[in-house]
Amino acid sequence: MTSITLQPLTPATLDRFIRLPHRLYAGDPHWVPPLDLERRMHLSPKNPYFRHARWQAWLAFKEGRPAGRISAQIDRLYREHHDDRTGFFGLLEAVDDRAVFERLFQAAETWLKDQGMERVQGPFNLSINHECGLLVEGFDHPPVVMMPYNAPYYAEHLQHLGYRKEKDLLAYRLDAGVEPPAAARNLARKAAQLVRIRPLCRRRLLEEFEILRDIFNDAWADNWGFVPFTREEFADMATTLKHIVDDDFVQIAELDGEAVGMIVAIPDLNQLLAGLDGRLLPFNWLKLLWRWHTRRPDRGRVILMGVRRHYRDNLLGAAIAYSLVEALRRPVLAKGIKAMELSWILEDNRRMRGVIENLGAVCYKRYRIYAKELS
Repeated sequence: MTSITLQPLTPATLDRFIRLPHRLYAGDPHWVPPLDLERRMHLSPKNPYFRHARWQAWLAFKEGRPAGRISAQIDRLYREHHDDRTGFFGLLEAVDDRAVFERLFQAAETWLKDQGMERVQGPFNLSINHECGLLVEGFDHPPVVMMPYNAPYYAEHLQHLGYRKEKDLLAYRLDAGVEPPAAARNLARKAAQLVRIRPLCRRRLLEEFEILRDIFNDAWADNWGFVPFTREEFADMATTLKHIVDDDFVQIAELDGEAVGMIVAIPDLNQLLAGLDGRLLPFNWLKLLWRWHTRRPDRGRVILMGVRRHYRDNLLGAAIAYSLVEALRRPVLAKGIKAMELSWILEDNRRMRGVIENLGAVCYKRYRIYAKELS
């Protein structure tokens, strides 16, 4: 019988932990390696997430070679907003071997139980505000930036271990060139009499991102699994996005001087990262710069969108949402982006799904959050 050993993640094994997917997805035409540097930053103690969370991760070895990885984490902010003892797993990658999956989840579940958790959900890499969900539909399309990817066999192994569906997260594809229907245009015109839509003001970048954070935390507060973004997390996001997002890829809706809605889109950097093997050195950084200036992505992704709860259940809220999408559509087209992914949307968020489906968006990927009671 083949021996499988587990090692807790250490600085000495971090490179092997990060690079494991390169072995698993070698030859997969859809997988796009993230930058090793970005993954290192994400797992660094400097990540603001770790100011309100604790975690542990493991690397599995089979016949002396890395064969799987997993993390377990507990988020204090989640505990403050939800009255349950739920911990999380994430960063899951493994070969198609049931024994490897069993050893990985045994380690994660034992750690969570020892920390007093009674239930586990995932995958979250590391939070619901980061990459999350297991891809269960849509394997024939490459992942867009900041969205996860996995092989189809993952779901079967999780189900064998007793994990069951908790919630599905949907990704929609919207043709940027398609005009919105007449009803949406009429709502947007009526909203224009009351609502001002404006782009990001870069001179006040941190102040603007604090406005976006406030809208998001209000708009999403009642949603399943909600964990608020901290000021530090959004400031960290601003530091990253300011290099890749044009001002008019961020649109803010104001009513009577109050910011009431927002939408944030980014170009699909995965189109530029393909073929770089996750490395910038020695010369891939030059390739990346060349691609950025000579062949900008023709896909994008809406990563944040929200309308304050006060307006969510009335026509004005829908009008604000339509107006934000339309305000974004013009600069997106001007930059040569032909399609946008709107992700992710909770499967039972009927209001938002209705808005984007009325615009002609089509659900083309499904990601699943699994859960299990810890006995």
